[in-house]
Amino acid sequence: MKGLVVGLGSIGTRHVNNLMKYSDVDIIICSKRTDIEKNIVEKCTILDSIKQCLEEKPDFAILSNVTSLHVLTAIELAKNGIDLFIEKPLSNSLENIDELYSLVKKKNLITFLGCNMRFHKCIQKIKEILDNNEIGRVLSVRAESSSFLPDWHPNEDYRDSYAAKKVLGGGVVLSCIHEIDYLYWFFGSVRELFAKNKKQSDLDIDVEDLSNSLIHFKNNIIAELHLDFFQRPDFRSCNIIATKGVINWNSDSNIVKFFDSEKKSWLIKFEDTAYDRNDMYVDELDHFLNCIKLRKNTINDLSQGIETTKIALAILKSSQNNKVISFD
Repeated sequence: MKGLVVGLGSIGTRHVNNLMKYSDVDIIICSKRTDIEKNIVEKCTILDSIKQCLEEKPDFAILSNVTSLHVLTAIELAKNGIDLFIEKPLSNSLENIDELYSLVKKKNLITFLGCNMRFHKCIQKIKEILDNNEIGRVLSVRAESSSFLPDWHPNEDYRDSYAAKKVLGGGVVLSCIHEIDYLYWFFGSVRELFAKNKKQSDLDIDVEDLSNSLIHFKNNIIAELHLDFFQRPDFRSCNIIATKGVINWNSDSNIVKFFDSEKKSWLIKFEDTAYDRNDMYVDELDHFLNCIKLRKNTINDLSQGIETTKIALAILKSSQNNKVISFD
């Protein structure tokens, strides 16, 4: 099997290194970079155009180029019948998405959106608890993702990253779409939302680095979502209040705990004692490749990626227009 990786930034390099663990996958890379790691140069075929890469007839592709080019690149590959792993976010607009969706359906392609938090063991445990209705009816949710953008890739100038530039599809809302994605995974479609976004810090970027949203889901659950690019230390959390108690997780402890309202005590539901960040990326790659072999839908296919993109774009629109955005 041949796999193509488009774009060799930090996440593209991570995917290549993980792919090299599969003895049955030949790796093709589309990149114009000249500073590629020696082990990658020795083990992979490196070309500088999609046209050249297509001549190698890849079976699947991982799109880890800049956000603003995801959809156009995906369309070109989909026309050639190539299964698609698209890094988050799907896009910074809805332009050409319908064309991509039609091609994927017509060609019967396997698609996956690379939101690795769906493979975080604590997030998976919360999903399991919700699906089993263990905590009763959910009343309210708070989710947070805070980090300091220059810390993302310490060996690179953060000002050159896609996340820092509007033209490349950056900004905290799209770049930190993971929380939007897992809230959608947990609770389904959105009814309406209201958001305030702002460039708040002294970072040298032309995009928003703060976003606070109220998201009203169609099942009447209301979530508060906080995203920022300027907090040290980085921190993630999810707190779910329900009729039988509270589910809580944060990135400091990686413990999913439940406050039982009846017993008035905290119970540990799950503890990830061997947490390794790369495990999420390995697991999502395993999942994608297995779905290709079985020709079955992934846990986060293109249709879901479109929905979370619509939510993210609505958050941007709400703040820009200072109004509530309703969904059909």
